[in-house]
Amino acid sequence: MTYYINKVISGSSFDQIVAKAVEALKLEGFGILTEIDVKATMKQKLGAEFRDYRILGACNPSLAHQALTVEDKIGTMLPCNVIVQDLGGGEIEVAAINPQVGMERVGNPALAEIARKVTDKLRNVIANI
Repeated sequence: MTYYINKVISGSSFDQIVAKAVEALKLEGFGILTEIDVKATMKQKLGAEFRDYRILGACNPSLAHQALTVEDKIGTMLPCNVIVQDLGGGEIEVAAINPQVGMERVGNPALAEIARKVTDKLRNVIANI
């Protein structure tokens, strides 16, 4: 099982795909807690050029609450990151963390069902962009 879920899209702009990702996340019950513009950060902090790359820190409050209730240190793995990056040539990739991969390493069986639900929701997000 790979640590991410992804999709490559052609024919839309980077900003359009970011907006579609945010909307698809909302439809699955996620809010955006953080948004990092990696391109702007690299330019500001390092003076380095970088492609369009956005990290969306997404959280489904209900499922996060369930996970934190059964494993108090799971907050170190929250929120679920979703990236949108310009691959060039008119292709934009959207990728999300696969929570099942990380959660199984924790070793708490109570997290398995929660992780499956979050993974299913993130798969829906990616599919619906």
